[in-house]
Amino acid sequence: MDGDYIIGGVFSIHNYMHTVKHNYTSIPEALRCTGSVDGRELRFSRAMVFAIEEINNSTELLPGVRLGYRIHDSCAAVPVAVQAAFQLTNGVQPAFDTGETCSQSGAVTAVVGESGSTPSISTSRIIGPFDIPQVSHYATCACLSDKQQYPTFFRTIPSDRFQSLALAKLVKHFGWTWIGAVRSDTDYGNNGMAAFLHAARKEGICVEYSEPLSFYRTHPRRRFQRVADVIRGSTSMVVVAFVAPGDMRMLLEELGRRPSPPRQWVGSEAWVTDPEMLRFSFCAGAIGVGVPQSVIPGLREFLLDLSPAKVAGSQVLTEFWERAFNCRLGRSTDGAEETVCDGTEDMQKLQSPYTDTSQLRITNMVYKAVYAIAHAMHNVMCPERNSAPQCDRFTKIEPSQVLGQLKRVNFSRNGYQVSFDANGDPLAVYELVNWQRSESGSTEFVTIGYYDPSLPAGQEFHMNRNLTWAQGGTQVPVSVCSESCPPGTRKMLQKGKPVCCYDCIPCPEGEISNTTDSPDCLPCPEEFWPNADRDVCLPKPIEFLSFHEALGIILATFSVGGACLAVVTATVFFRHRASAIVRANNSELSFLLLFSLALCFLCSLTFIGPPSDWSCMLRHTAFWITFVLCISCVLGKTIVVLMAFRATLPGSNVMKWFGPPEQRMTVASFTFIQALICTLWLVLNPPFPIKNLTTYKERIILECALGSAIGFWAVLGYIGLLAVLCFVLAVLARKLPDNFNEAKLITFSMLIFCAVWITFIPAYVSSPGKFTVAVEIFAMLASSFALILCIFAQKCFIILFRPEKNTKKHLMSKNPSD
Repeated sequence: MDGDYIIGGVFSIHNYMHTVKHNYTSIPEALRCTGSVDGRELRFSRAMVFAIEEINNSTELLPGVRLGYRIHDSCAAVPVAVQAAFQLTNGVQPAFDTGETCSQSGAVTAVVGESGSTPSISTSRIIGPFDIPQVSHYATCACLSDKQQYPTFFRTIPSDRFQSLALAKLVKHFGWTWIGAVRSDTDYGNNGMAAFLHAARKEGICVEYSEPLSFYRTHPRRRFQRVADVIRGSTSMVVVAFVAPGDMRMLLEELGRRPSPPRQWVGSEAWVTDPEMLRFSFCAGAIGVGVPQSVIPGLREFLLDLSPAKVAGSQVLTEFWERAFNCRLGRSTDGAEETVCDGTEDMQKLQSPYTDTSQLRITNMVYKAVYAIAHAMHNVMCPERNSAPQCDRFTKIEPSQVLGQLKRVNFSRNGYQVSFDANGDPLAVYELVNWQRSESGSTEFVTIGYYDPSLPAGQEFHMNRNLTWAQGGTQVPVSVCSESCPPGTRKMLQKGKPVCCYDCIPCPEGEISNTTDSPDCLPCPEEFWPNADRDVCLPKPIEFLSFHEALGIILATFSVGGACLAVVTATVFFRHRASAIVRANNSELSFLLLFSLALCFLCSLTFIGPPSDWSCMLRHTAFWITFVLCISCVLGKTIVVLMAFRATLPGSNVMKWFGPPEQRMTVASFTFIQALICTLWLVLNPPFPIKNLTTYKERIILECALGSAIGFWAVLGYIGLLAVLCFVLAVLARKLPDNFNEAKLITFSMLIFCAVWITFIPAYVSSPGKFTVAVEIFAMLASSFALILCIFAQKCFIILFRPEKNTKKHLMSKNPSD
């Protein structure tokens, strides 16, 4: 249609270009399209016409200016799109008057289109050098945002950069980490899929197959068969398809030939909102993104306002009419099967993508593109005068002027905002579309929410309806290479596979993981230990020899019992202190020995219970000093026995050199040496409480560190020295008369003492944790009981049960049987 100014339009009304093999001996045929008319693309072109007629009838936008249009069919093929670009650039007429007073009909001011990214790239490279702006309604390749290569390109549909990111976040949102990916072998598919894969990797999504699975509708069938076989044999449940509608139709037809496992399709805007795709029912449950639905008042009536008379002037509309109603316009039939269109055909009853205005998405993009160009032209030729625009239809405007104004347009039409950023792209907002079965059994598009990348991270998706998944499922399908690793395990990658394929390995001892799919296990703090599931660190149980446990109770009982035994023995000796057996066995040293033994028994109680600074110092030093006191008393008694019998020899006065004062001095001297060693030990490096974290990994042992190992072994060695000396003296006195002689009892007690403490050394070194303390207490109690039983048991028995032997006469008798 002619007008004062011409807007060009390029649409893929047909999907195929007629191809011939050139023999280079004749002039090639003109390029032409083949196949059936794409009703959806025809609707796009008619929406452009509708928008131009609306503008021509407007009194606010370009008043007094009549816009014309020139629409070309690119056949979705680059050669035809290039030819259309040249025709639009050169003008409709081969020559026309350019005088200032004449209409500039034929001069293309701007171009709307093309539908595909690859044809749009070719078109932009041709018209770009002439500064002719191009506003596409459907070309989404992110590459077209490059203003250095495509300086005159604009679009009303968001760039695939946003769509790819939206699809990656959508896949991540539903927890799918193992997917397949297919794409069109075009700029749209290749660039869109590359952007998606880049975004998917950032989201931690792994792709099972992608690289070899690109295709184009003109490829041989075996190419589609190979792609279909890969999809059928894959382990991933989810397939992301960045495919143009024509290519997707070929793939789905191939998949429909042979049943395949159910797949959850995730689609790009190009095909997932195409009504033509809904006939593939096995894709029900598909989900994807699409530009928002819209309402264009009056468009449906305009689309249906066709009649045989109106379509006769257009070859495309004629072809559409004849195919839609299966009749011929204005021609007689040559066969019985053909009918002539008689004018009774009713567009109102026609079910076609052309007449489907229930979900206007891309159609609105065409509508907005035309209005964007009109607003730019209005800003060039219609300056404001007296608050009213004054347009001069004879003003000569250059495409470069329109290009400059397009960068600044910002208006609202039917509630939809139109503006472009520095890259010529609009604001990106997508609807989330789900293929759901209706009550009638047909598949339909259902808007379930939206995606707005301008919202804060994590809030981009908003879903307000339930989804239907593959095979009508209501549960989100699972598509992972490996099941999630529960807390307490970590992921170990499988060799030669993507990072989403892994084995779940239990955390090693002492480490935990408290999150799902943890890549590593973390060691617990020093005083903590994992629970049985190894998903949380718990404080290690603290262990020490306690009064509340069986072992502690037994040892405490023996300790108190030993002390009571010493007190009872001392009581017996005190009550019978005038008896012969008590007087004959050096009662002073015996009482001192019993007192020190009682202290030894009680000292073992300090080893039970939680260690503290004072208890650690007291438990070692107190026992060792009191035990040296015991050994000193035993040693004193042994020396007294030897001296007593040596004093009975004629002329001997030995006893005067080892009387009671000397005996006391000997005991005090030996005890003082031990006290001095213990004092040095406590001053220089005393024992102290520690938390033993090395003996057992899973629990803490509270124990006393020796501080100075030299101090410990010095006091122990000193006791051993006294014990050996006492043993030697007792051996020397073993053949003295039995009734008076304690040497045999002392010898036997020293043998037990030495056996106990010699055994104690390896047992003490090798016993773990609280058993080290138990071994030490056992050695104390055993040596203490050995002394009290060996030395005093027989005497108490005689005192209490055989009083007839508790006489001086019996003790002095050489034959005990008398």
